[in-house]
Amino acid sequence: MCGEYQILRKNNDFCGMEISPLYQSLNEKPFLIAGPCVIESQDLILTVAERAKAIAEKHGFTYIFKASFDKANRTSIDAFRGPGLERGLAMLERVKREIGVPVTTDIHEASQAAPAAEVVDIIQLPAFLCRQTDLLVAAGNTGKIVNVKKAQFLSAHDMRHVVGKLESTGNRELLLCERGSMMGFNNLVVDYTGVLEMQKYGYPVVMDATHSVQKPGGLGGKSGGNREYVPFVAQAAAAVGVRGFFMEIHPDPEQALSDGPNSVYLDKLDGVLERLKRVIEAVA
Repeated sequence: MCGEYQILRKNNDFCGMEISPLYQSLNEKPFLIAGPCVIESQDLILTVAERAKAIAEKHGFTYIFKASFDKANRTSIDAFRGPGLERGLAMLERVKREIGVPVTTDIHEASQAAPAAEVVDIIQLPAFLCRQTDLLVAAGNTGKIVNVKKAQFLSAHDMRHVVGKLESTGNRELLLCERGSMMGFNNLVVDYTGVLEMQKYGYPVVMDATHSVQKPGGLGGKSGGNREYVPFVAQAAAAVGVRGFFMEIHPDPEQALSDGPNSVYLDKLDGVLERLKRVIEAVA
């Protein structure tokens, strides 16, 4: 099997390949990828990272900080996008250095992969772009962990082609992220049988519990959402064996510059993770 790598491989069977300590941790214990949707300011992301790290570690989760340097897929041309590549990566590097946590961010173009890899520990690929071959190959070639979100319009079964593109680079440190599927207009639904299907590919599956409750374009010039459902989406994923969770969190979501309606209040995160941990332990 080690000669020609197969998608339907056994969990954690890396054929003797050396893997990074972070990826090993993501395979062995629950983890949380969380932060504000977009980098709004240096002070904000430092505050969120410090508090979220403490809360996640309290409940036994490996924590990775996430915020985007550019939201290239906003609904409106007038929407806030972020500080941009160079400044945004410098701000993420400071979080990594001062708070002592791994960091991740989205990339939208193949040319962004190499500079992002100089700072981040995980490269995240947005759902809308998960079929973009050049982007997938560029991300895989960095050698960094790649977290690829399943498109809202793509079946879990079709994610095998996404995995195949990433595996073509020789990269085996992959995460597959569920973020809901389109259900008519301005609405998403999570198919947990699809989560089970993606688990067959042998890589950790991440549940994006906040984008899954989003209402794309539901507020006219921006997206809406139902943050009150976030804990239940995460708990249901835990019940089918998911151990990786993605959440957008913010001290004041009502004032967030992106994805506020589906973001979790930072001061609610402790309770969310406490209940989530109970489900994980119950089905272990």
